[in-house]
Formats: sequence, structure tokens, C-alpha cells
Amino acid sequence: MALGGSRTRLLLAFATVYLVWGSSYLFMKFAVASLPPFPMAGARYFIAGAILLAAGIAMGARRPTRAEWGAAAIVGTALMSSNGAVSWAVRRIPSGVAALLVAITPCWMVLLEWQRDRALRPHRGTVAGLVLGLLGIALLVGPGELLGSEHIDPLGVGAVLAGTLAWTAGSLYARRAARHETAQIMSGMQMLVGGAVVFSLAAPLQDWNAFSLTAVTAKSWFGFWYLILVASLLGYTAYIYVLTKATPVQASTYAYVNPVVAVALGAWFGNEPLTPRVLVASGIIIAGVVLIVTYGTRHAPQPERADALAAPPSARKTA
Repeated sequence: MALGGSRTRLLLAFATVYLVWGSSYLFMKFAVASLPPFPMAGARYFIAGAILLAAGIAMGARRPTRAEWGAAAIVGTALMSSNGAVSWAVRRIPSGVAALLVAITPCWMVLLEWQRDRALRPHRGTVAGLVLGLLGIALLVGPGELLGSEHIDPLGVGAVLAGTLAWTAGSLYARRAARHETAQIMSGMQMLVGGAVVFSLAAPLQDWNAFSLTAVTAKSWFGFWYLILVASLLGYTAYIYVLTKATPVQASTYAYVNPVVAVALGAWFGNEPLTPRVLVASGIIIAGVVLIVTYGTRHAPQPERADALAAPPSARKTA
């Protein structure tokens, strides 16, 4: 591993990304237990974005241009809407299952990059990973009788998969769009605008129906502030440090470590069922993502900036 700095600090940063981002799914489930999903997600990212942006400007970073704000609005809307979809989905499916489905994001990345440039033909190992990932999803959402497991809600699964597609499209656009040279400012802009858009979706989606502020539990408030202060701010900072000190392949290992953490925490602290079917599907999906991350990065162009790399919808600099 190319350390380029303190080995201990780098290992701590990796551990932070693995544990904090993996835990974000469970705390998201806690938050939406009594908070409406889209307002919760929108407020979460708006507040985190405002903190990052204000701190960056206070430390001397230049103010963004109009073109940079426009690009941030497009990227932020795509990424934060994706996270809003995941927030909605964890009311219908276990948080660990949502994390496993989010791990399929590298599949979309490979396919959309190939669609954009036919010269980026996937490696055979990447194709094998795509097939394994799809088989894992099919097993995860398959008939309830399979291996004695319960049925997984298809609407929740569909929302997560649609969210991962939106996340991928936004991430690919971000690689070529106008952007601020400071990752902190750029991320703050994306979260600020995207959070406002997601919050505004609550009205047409009737997400405020039957909501009562007095009915919000302490557990939901704790989950909400954990997502802002720990998952978004601490997790993002650790991820950027990892990107500057390790190789892209090493940094991208979150794609198959986070689901393992999420499934384990969901079972231990969220009373989520850890059935044989979920375990088998987990292994298949994670194996597929390992192949995609390993072979896909060898044949796809590296992003122009480290901060353009995509993380899972519940977690990237915004999670």
C-alpha cells in the first residue's frame, strides 16, 4: 500500500470509512422511523453542506462561480435524490439489504461508461462481476420460499436500484463538469443545493402526511444528527484523506466492506433478520463487486480528480 504519510493515520482513515459509512444505513433506518424520509434526507444534506461551505469560505477558499454553482446543482440533485430514495427504501427493506443493493453501483458505472465510449470494453472479470451481482440481486429479491427466507419488498428494492443509477449518472457528469478546486467547497455546494431539492420533493410525494413533530422519537433525532455530524462530515473527511494517500483501487474497497458492516450492524442492533438467503446473496453480490472493482479500474480511465470518485448513495462525501 502506498502510504505517502503516517501508516497509523491512514489505517484509521480506512477504518473510519468502513465503519462510519457501513453504519450509516442503520442510523438512516433509525432516523426515518419517525421522521419523513425525504425531508430528513434533504435537511441532513442541507445542514452538512452549509457547514462545509461556511467552514471552507472561513478558511480562505475563494467563492464559487456561477458555472460551478450550476454544475453543483445538477450533480447535487442527482446524488442527494439518490440518497433520498435510499432513505425512503429503508422503511420497507432491512438496512443491510439496502447496503447490499447499493454495492451494485459499480455495475452501473461500468455499463454507463461503456455506453458513453465503446472503446471502454469491460474486462472478462468485470463481466463476470456484473453477472454475479445480478444473480445476487435476483436471489435477494426472489421467492420467499427460497431457502426459507421472507420476501423482500420489490418497491424498496426498486427505489434503491433507481437511486444507484441516479448516483452513477451524477458522478459521471461530475467528472467533466465545472467544479471548484477545493473538494470541501465543491461537496458543500452539492449537498446544499441537492439537500434543498430533496427537501422540496416532500410535498408532491406527500411525505409530510401524518407527520407530527411531537411524535419524533429520541432515537430518530439521534440517527439524524449522527448522519450529519459523523456519517457526512467525519466520513467524508476520512475518505478524502484515503484518496490522497492510497491508490484508487485500495480506496474503492469500501464498495464491498460497507455492506458487510451494514448487514452485521442491522442484525445485531436493528433486529433485522439474517436469513440463509440474505447471507448467500450477500456473498454473491460482494464477490461480484470485488471483481468489478478489481478489473474495472484497470480498463476504465482514472477520474481527473480524486474527489470525483463515487461512493455509495448513503455515504459518499454526503453520507
